[in-house]
Amino acid sequence: MNIRLLLSLKFGLQFINQIIFYTVKMVEITNSVVTSELFISLRCTNRIKKKSSFKCSGIFVSPTSALERSGSVGFCLIVWTTCGVLSLLGALAFAELSTVVPRSGAEYAYFIEAFSPLHQYAGQIPAFICSWVYVLLLRPAEVAVVMLTFAEYSVQPFSGYLSNLPEESMLELKKLIAILALGLITYINLTSVKLYVKVQNIFTVCKVVACIFVISGGIWWLCTGHTELLKKPFDGTTDSPGNVALAFYSGLWAYDGWTSAAIVTEEIQKPEVNILRSILIAVPLITVLYVSMNLMYMAALTIPEMVSAPAVAVLWAEKVLPSWLSFVIPLGVALSTFGCSLSIQFGVSRLCYVAGSEGHVPRVFSYVHIAKMTPSAAVAFQGLLTLFCMLLGDIIALIEFASFLTWVFYGLAMLSLIIMRRTKPDASRPYAVPILIPWLVLLVSIFLAVTPIVHEPSPKYLFALLFILGGIGIYHTYVYKKVRSILAMRITYLIQALCLVVAPDKEN
Repeated sequence: MNIRLLLSLKFGLQFINQIIFYTVKMVEITNSVVTSELFISLRCTNRIKKKSSFKCSGIFVSPTSALERSGSVGFCLIVWTTCGVLSLLGALAFAELSTVVPRSGAEYAYFIEAFSPLHQYAGQIPAFICSWVYVLLLRPAEVAVVMLTFAEYSVQPFSGYLSNLPEESMLELKKLIAILALGLITYINLTSVKLYVKVQNIFTVCKVVACIFVISGGIWWLCTGHTELLKKPFDGTTDSPGNVALAFYSGLWAYDGWTSAAIVTEEIQKPEVNILRSILIAVPLITVLYVSMNLMYMAALTIPEMVSAPAVAVLWAEKVLPSWLSFVIPLGVALSTFGCSLSIQFGVSRLCYVAGSEGHVPRVFSYVHIAKMTPSAAVAFQGLLTLFCMLLGDIIALIEFASFLTWVFYGLAMLSLIIMRRTKPDASRPYAVPILIPWLVLLVSIFLAVTPIVHEPSPKYLFALLFILGGIGIYHTYVYKKVRSILAMRITYLIQALCLVVAPDKEN
């Protein structure tokens, strides 16, 4: 019986190898068409993505966490405003970096250019760790957060019919909805870049409509004299540095996305002009939008109401809007968060594509589908990782974990700019920030990375550090030493057969 099983496995592997062989031979004929259509599709998508690169859904996810950590209405608004200013400063620094390193990949590309020449062994470690963490942890955690928020708002219109469900059953229902939605966004990103563009356009409109409803309703609420909750704005302000850092985590997580234009630098026309222009327009507008929405929330809801509400925008709508209009908010937020998840997953699959071509993640993740021109192996892999994060289910813990890692890399990006001012003094810089800006953002990133560990140590921060150290071991073995195994090759062949992907021809 065992011999028969082994023979079956042997013939099965031989059959898969034959499929891969003839598939690759067939694709060699059409490889140039596949690759060129892929990049044409990406250029089309990037024009759309550049216009709405911020995680606008973040304002529906993290306002309660920022308020809980801040302790007061006034300090919370200061946190949101300061987060906007920090995002603007960081984005301006990234605008300069995009002119010095006119390559797609944002931090990943900057780390390669800044650190690689400094040391043969250690120079590539920051870029590898960046791809390692973004691909395996950071972006899947972000998609999980937004998908769980989607599920939270999706059930709100039906809460009256579900009131008899036990709390545990309700949590399982929300996770099931989130998993089904994850399957749908993964399918869209697997199927077609053009389909992604069409769907993303629709959900971008939903984001704007939901925000307009909140701001308009809040202005009406204030004009009718409901200002009592704003009369003592600084009562209860926190004095804990750890809470201050975690409040900034929540605010900055919502602003995250100002690096999106830098991720696709090579596909933007006149990046030295358009990236800076998009930053100077988008970041101040998003800051005004976020501060205004928080003000409208806090004018109608008390701090305990906001902190305890699983869906703060729904509670706000029930209190401020007429009953026949209250359904608009959960619907708009659900569609907004769906579009946000779709965009994040698309972006990280592109990072897989770039990092795979550099050999910093398995190269199979840089391969494209033979017919659909999408990096389907990378997309499917991201879907599985997000599913794992989703099963953890704690939104606030995931936000703090993701923000901690994000600001480690933003700090390294500022260090890259400072280093390249010295190592590349003659590089083309159509735009250069005052050197004080990268130093300031670097100091802020150090504060945000160190303070929570010192004042509120948590296993999630230890896990993040251990994961980074583990990445160094992987780098030493598989990138620096270039160790190759037969098992890895067979897994690559299997993924190619399952996902129908092949290596693109870069020359085309």
